[in-house]
Amino acid sequence: MEDFEEDPRVARGHRRSLSRGSHPGVPRGAPDERPPGVVPTPLAEASRAMAGDTTLSENYAFAGVYHVFDQHTDSAVPKVQFAHDDRHLLACCSLDGTISVCRLAPGPPAVLRVLRGHGGGVADFAWSLSNDVLVSASLDGTLRLWAPADGRCIRRVPDPDGAALLCCAFQPLNNNLTVVGSARHMVRVVNISTGKAARGGAGRLPGRVLALCFDAPGRVLWAGDDRGSVSSFLCDPGTGRLTKASRVVVQAGGSITSLSARAWASREAPDPSLLVNACPDRLLLFRVVEEEGSGAPGLRLRRSFPTRHREQPLRSCFCPLMSFRQGACVVTGSEDACVHFFDVGRAARATVNTLQGHGGAVLAVAFNCDESLLASSDAAGTVIVWRRQHA
Repeated sequence: MEDFEEDPRVARGHRRSLSRGSHPGVPRGAPDERPPGVVPTPLAEASRAMAGDTTLSENYAFAGVYHVFDQHTDSAVPKVQFAHDDRHLLACCSLDGTISVCRLAPGPPAVLRVLRGHGGGVADFAWSLSNDVLVSASLDGTLRLWAPADGRCIRRVPDPDGAALLCCAFQPLNNNLTVVGSARHMVRVVNISTGKAARGGAGRLPGRVLALCFDAPGRVLWAGDDRGSVSSFLCDPGTGRLTKASRVVVQAGGSITSLSARAWASREAPDPSLLVNACPDRLLLFRVVEEEGSGAPGLRLRRSFPTRHREQPLRSCFCPLMSFRQGACVVTGSEDACVHFFDVGRAARATVNTLQGHGGAVLAVAFNCDESLLASSDAAGTVIVWRRQHA
């Protein structure tokens, strides 16, 4: 296990352990700064032109609340996610055991259907690449496959250990395969066409598996657990076979509640990146590097942001479009009932914006495909959709 020496611009080395480190709809921001010596890439300049000559803080100013969904009142909503390449199709899961599919436009925003069938809270779900299928992972120990167009449950897959299922993710190169993480420390690949486990598609973590994500090429699977470690597996996209690659303790004595992978086309973040919510109280951005000698994917800490994170399974995400302008920008939920934006390229005063309006801990955040809308969900069961001012 290795630790990392943090530098705002460049991660420099390894050590042995990581230390721990008002009015609804009204945003608060900070002035924009470009790190010295940065030469934007052509993609960054194209994004700058698309945004207009505005600062990051101006780009992430919000005009207010677009809509509020409250069909899951009194039950936490641990995940909210827009459909792929869709501005207005949104889904969220709840600990009340249901999943809601919502449409924001055309016409007034509405809940299209509520998917019912789980016997326990739904901890996670994922859209297939074509948005014609949803998979959900539940505390009732089952993975379910849904047709969101009509709400049918297509298949129910019980966990072989009878364990609560805490997270799931589609294989990006093969949407017949879904990976699921369990409370009994297991990561398993399931063929959703047959409902059977993929041969060789299983791995064990030190703790309960709380978070999963693939890198963009779909070759590396990242998994986080409640022992503070992040493990990587090499995944064969054709068969689903997993090969253990590496494990790093990034928050000793804590939990890893969210993982997001992204490859950036900018000078500020030239390497593939992994965004990690680590309890207690840290949002971490890592560079993904190849470990010398082994070829296995390794992690080097790039930035650490302070958050309010003690008990809840918080999630974060990358801002998908405008961040090309001046480097990576990330957004996270927080137990202070706010949504926080951070500028990865800024050495000081990294907060870009803060959105206030939730009545409980903000558990999850998600942008739509063109960044015109941001959705956030909380522990009280409310989903707020925010409208970006410069959309």
